[in-house]
Amino acid sequence: MNRLDRLSAILIQLQSRRTVRAQDIADRFDISLRTVYRDIRSLEQGGIPIIGEAGIGYSIMEGYRLPPVMFSREEATAFITAEKLVTNLTDAKNGNSYSLALDKIRAVLKTSDKDYLENIDHRIEVVTNNRGPEISLQQNRLQIILNAIAEKKLMRLDYFAYYRQEHTQRMIEPAGVFYLENHWHLIAWCRLRKRYRDFRFDRIRDISITEEHYDDVHPSIKQYLSEQFKDMKLHDVTILVDKEASLHLGEQKYYQGYVSEKESDKGIEMQFLSTHLEGFARWYMSFADYAVILKPEALQQRVKSLFAAISKNINSY
Repeated sequence: MNRLDRLSAILIQLQSRRTVRAQDIADRFDISLRTVYRDIRSLEQGGIPIIGEAGIGYSIMEGYRLPPVMFSREEATAFITAEKLVTNLTDAKNGNSYSLALDKIRAVLKTSDKDYLENIDHRIEVVTNNRGPEISLQQNRLQIILNAIAEKKLMRLDYFAYYRQEHTQRMIEPAGVFYLENHWHLIAWCRLRKRYRDFRFDRIRDISITEEHYDDVHPSIKQYLSEQFKDMKLHDVTILVDKEASLHLGEQKYYQGYVSEKESDKGIEMQFLSTHLEGFARWYMSFADYAVILKPEALQQRVKSLFAAISKNINSY
């Protein structure tokens, strides 16, 4: 990126937030802090009213705005792709809101770029499965939760606990959301359990915002997830799979911690970093007649015990 484009991008970044730290600018554009200071000074000399506060960051004086932003063809294409993801991976109302926002972006594009997007719009699709209970289309849960987080308001939750097979009423302090393996998750401080809990969206029966505020002492969702996975034990697993059979494993292998593979005369040697040997053992059994466990021994022993239990159950009838 040349310096002129970078200055424009920095200005847009400053307009997008209340304050922006110099380090954030440096990280985003892969430049030194010294270069950041020089770029900020150039913007100030160009008449941009930038306010800098030591230890806080930079901000633009209230009321200052750029003329309408012109998007490049590549940026507009990224928006189209994102629309497909938002429409399919969030609530219907949230997807509709994104589509309306995208119409405003299309409005400022050149006619040739509008035609370009029109031609590729129907060439991009996101296909999802129908596993799990259907989320109510009457409730934009993602937006409701994000509003509660932004306003620091307590939420009332009606939740179905899958393992206990029971409905529970909770008062929660929402901390953040994340998407993992086809499901949205809400991380919140549960006042009933006195600890952080992971609530899957598809098990939420009803959710609403109360008027009670809470103190925002919760970690960011990134910090929370990093802490959760910090001490997670990873098991180094290697299996040898028949070449033809390996083609049918599909994306399931990625859910098991797939790392890499290499081909040999005996088949495909696959390596995994598994967080749960029990789950891996049961997945392996679905194609065990076409594969051999090379390591670890603990996985080999667990599979043997599972097969022994299966044999016993079969012979008992």
